[in-house]
Amino acid sequence: MRKTCLVRAVWISLLMIPALGLSQQVSEHGVKTLSPPGAIKPTGTWNLGTRAGDFVFVAGMRGIDPATNSLVAGDEARVLQAFKNMQLIAASEGATLRDAVRLVVYVTDMYRYRPLVNKAQEQLWGAGPYPPRTIVEVDRLNQDDIVEVEGTFYAPQKR
Repeated sequence: MRKTCLVRAVWISLLMIPALGLSQQVSEHGVKTLSPPGAIKPTGTWNLGTRAGDFVFVAGMRGIDPATNSLVAGDEARVLQAFKNMQLIAASEGATLRDAVRLVVYVTDMYRYRPLVNKAQEQLWGAGPYPPRTIVEVDRLNQDDIVEVEGTFYAPQKR
């Protein structure tokens, strides 16, 4: 009887997370939504990232300053900020940039912005090795932004 009451109390607590305005939730299968302190605020029906087992999946991050929730000025600074926003979400689960197993980058002009993406990666990763990356030119991004980067990271859970 006690065990049943305890299980019920845990489930009720988990169900109360959204009602209390807390942003971190765990599904019945252990998928955890991520919204660490200092991160940007989602602007719609999406979350910043999730942990599923030993992997961390970071949503498309753009060059938004977390302090103001506004796009940063300057193309180079904006691309770098997008990577830093992704890095913050991954780091909240113990992953570093070296733990990236896949990146996808969306740019609105391949010719103009691919070199800036390369430069940001060189600045953040150093001389490499670099993770596998797909870069795609798209017609348009939210707020007419120039870049969006998403990543998958390997971060074994401590058992």
